[in-house]
Amino acid sequence: MKFSKYLIHKQRLLLFYLILMSFISSVIYLDTRVKVNVYNILYLNGVSLIFFLIYIIIEYLLAKKYYENINNMIENREENIVNCLPEPRTYEQNLYNQILKNLISQKNSKIEKLHEDKKGNLEFITSWVHEIKNPIAVIRLIIENNKKKSLEEILNSIEEEIDKIDNYVEHILYHSRIDAFSKDYFISDISLDKIVKEVVRKHAKTFINKKIKINIKDTDLVVSSDRKWLMFIINQILSNALKYTPEKGIIKINFEKDDTEKRIIIEDNGIGIKKEDIGRVFDKGFTGHTGRNFHKSTGMGLYLAKQLSNRLGHDITIESSFGEYTKTIIHFPKLLNYYNVVKK
Repeated sequence: MKFSKYLIHKQRLLLFYLILMSFISSVIYLDTRVKVNVYNILYLNGVSLIFFLIYIIIEYLLAKKYYENINNMIENREENIVNCLPEPRTYEQNLYNQILKNLISQKNSKIEKLHEDKKGNLEFITSWVHEIKNPIAVIRLIIENNKKKSLEEILNSIEEEIDKIDNYVEHILYHSRIDAFSKDYFISDISLDKIVKEVVRKHAKTFINKKIKINIKDTDLVVSSDRKWLMFIINQILSNALKYTPEKGIIKINFEKDDTEKRIIIEDNGIGIKKEDIGRVFDKGFTGHTGRNFHKSTGMGLYLAKQLSNRLGHDITIESSFGEYTKTIIHFPKLLNYYNVVKK
């Protein structure tokens, strides 16, 4: 740092010094009770100027080394900036160091989060590719090994596998859109009864093939939500229920409401979730004991459902007993309780 640049940086201090000395000199010179001549005032200003310049030079020397070290760090592109920061010699330099450390800490946190997200996305894509390859392989086997079956039987089997592919594609599509959610939703009044029955019809073949009974309590509730996103959420929950419910099982769908909220409850009598896994079922990529040992799973369905629910101002909770049942509840809080859900 050149001295001329430093003086420009301190121009306010210089201006203040000139105004102050001008004021003091004027008061002394114009006061008739004080007998001083022009030479005394010049002497006073000269001594003051010398002391002021000594102060400026000392402060410049202290600042010069600090800022030169900072410039060297920038030019050399030091990676470990925190450990390379020069020792502060003034309160101002100490504040600069603290600001730099905070900025670096925030940057490192963001980079670490990006790395974690990238790792999670890579694991999801890898798992997704393996998942989607299964129905494709099954379709090939159906075509090769079932030439003696009727065309209708073959087409029905292929259609079931295509539905699985469609579900996996929907997974990755919604996963890619989750960050741009604020640009792609429209809130309106929706009949839960109608949307649930539409999702159930979508899985009709699975219900029939596994001989699973469906029991829907015919109580129509109207909630405020986005139809497309809410259908995806309910579809993920129902898909999970069908996946882990054994043949000839039963799935119950009930609607409830009270003074604080409306609820849709999807309950199955499937294999359930272990107690130690309940608190983590909504974590990204978490499959748990059930997902690992009973079905191959990406661990993304409930994560996406939870994330989208919170963005819509809803909430999802799960109750389960391993080996007995799983109950998934979507909560639609009333306006007074909306903030308590959104802030989670």
